Amino acid sequence: QVQLVESGGGLVQAGGSLRLSCAASGSTSSITVMGWYRQAPGKQRELVATITNIGSTNYADSVKGRFTISRDNAKNTVSLQMNSLKPEDTAVYSCNARRRWLAFDYDYWGQGTQVTVSS
Repeated sequence: QVQLVESGGGLVQAGGSLRLSCAASGSTSSITVMGWYRQAPGKQRELVATITNIGSTNYADSVKGRFTISRDNAKNTVSLQMNSLKPEDTAVYSCNARRRWLAFDYDYWGQGTQVTVSS
């Protein structure tokens, strides 16, 4: 099992910045990919950014050049630096960890943190 605890988020004006952090505990040695997803009201959850345990990153087109994901494998943390925020970035952001165990992948989720960008 993996437990994820998020921090950060809040209210910011358009053009501002926020940083989200997520700390993993439990069976962290078998985590492969960590990432952030978001869900806005009335919309499906979407991928924001992911990072593998060797540092390969993937971003949604809508956040490329504005958001940066980073990971500290020693501390089992993943962070999302969000710059040049737009009102359309408003959503609940959730941390995800994918664990590989006996040839199967298991997904774990944090509780989510609200990000609100005012215009």
